Amino acid sequence: MGQLLIALGREFGSGGREIAEKLGQRLGITVYDKNILDEMQERFGFDKKTLDEHEESPVNVLFSRKVRGFSSSIEEVIAQRQFELIKEKAENGESFIIVGRCAEHVLKDYKNLHTFFIRGDLDVKCRHVMEKYELEEKDARELMRRRDRQRKNYHNFYCEGKWGDSRNYDLCINASALGVDDSVELLLKYLELKGI
Repeated sequence: MGQLLIALGREFGSGGREIAEKLGQRLGITVYDKNILDEMQERFGFDKKTLDEHEESPVNVLFSRKVRGFSSSIEEVIAQRQFELIKEKAENGESFIIVGRCAEHVLKDYKNLHTFFIRGDLDVKCRHVMEKYELEEKDARELMRRRDRQRKNYHNFYCEGKWGDSRNYDLCINASALGVDDSVELLLKYLELKGI
């Protein structure tokens, strides 16, 4: 198998991260999600608290400005460094799955890129979030709304295509209809049909 790059976008609570992890195990390749922050901390000297607070966060345009191509926004600086690191890994020939982080846009020029988006039914996602974070339904729905709005604003700031728009991905699936394991099987079948 040659280099394999997978960009996997997801709605909050859809099981996207779990699907990515299981897919990575089946394919024998690394999955990058929040774990990429450890490498950024090492490489670029960001402290962990700053990365956790501002990673995958939209830029506040009221408090940011650019001077000679340099941004005053910590969110934008973190995003650009993250994009550089993702591209560097691809340039080095590494095969990997990357969850979120505008990867379908950042890696769009690589012919061996496959892009997926994982969505889910609202009630199923809500139950998942309630269980995972031990929240009441009202709080779970608010967390889902807030996190998806944050992801959408972040993505749409840096990317040409809109977050979650099926035209920007090779395959979009409703993981609520299939469950995590069958969603993984569907993605593997897609890759098999593509000759991977």
